[in-house]
Amino acid sequence: MIPKASAGGLPYLVDTQTTRPPIPPRISQAGQQSNFGQTVLFVLVSLALSCIVIEACFIYRLYQSEAKNEMSFSKHVGGEVEATTKMPGDIPSKPVAHLTDGQDVVHGKNILSWSENGFPLLYEMSYRKGNLIIQQEGYYFVYSKVFFLDDGTFHHYVMLHTQRLAGANITLLQARKYSPHLCSVKCKDNASARSNSYLAGVFHFFQNDSVYVNVSDSSHVIQHKSVENVFGAFML
Repeated sequence: MIPKASAGGLPYLVDTQTTRPPIPPRISQAGQQSNFGQTVLFVLVSLALSCIVIEACFIYRLYQSEAKNEMSFSKHVGGEVEATTKMPGDIPSKPVAHLTDGQDVVHGKNILSWSENGFPLLYEMSYRKGNLIIQQEGYYFVYSKVFFLDDGTFHHYVMLHTQRLAGANITLLQARKYSPHLCSVKCKDNASARSNSYLAGVFHFFQNDSVYVNVSDSSHVIQHKSVENVFGAFML
């Protein structure tokens, strides 16, 4: 102890042995590196798990989208092909149909039929016994292409059947081919005796109107490939 003089002249003692608060121990450099390494490892693991979760969510959404847009062109109900709402890729915003010929097709004498086994493209339209049936009123682009044996006269029509005119059948489009010569049966093997007829136009249809393809003689239609005889329509 060291004696000191006070302001009044009285001495007082100062204790030099007073205990100071202990200094906290320093963390060793090795310990600091260990803690830093654990933190980095935790961050990396968390990041990897987050990426896995995000990727799983992305794959799930992609799968759901593909499943929603799977191909499902049509279904058969009592001889009628009804439109479905599932299409490949993006779903159309308006009615559309595309029909083709096929080995399962048996044409009438004049009215052409279309394949129900060749995955007909139908969206918000339906098909029954050669007729393409309108489900939504509006303007439609209609087309038909026929591959036929050119052995005289051949007529190709696109017809409308509507209840608005007492069930009348109206000619919408027409093509006529007149050949200067008549062919025998051997002409079926002669490419020069074959021809094509294509018709297309825009028309306004009401709900339940139906359109179909009519020819002068369906026995002249050549069913060589399904894509050579087609019939379709789409809403504008």
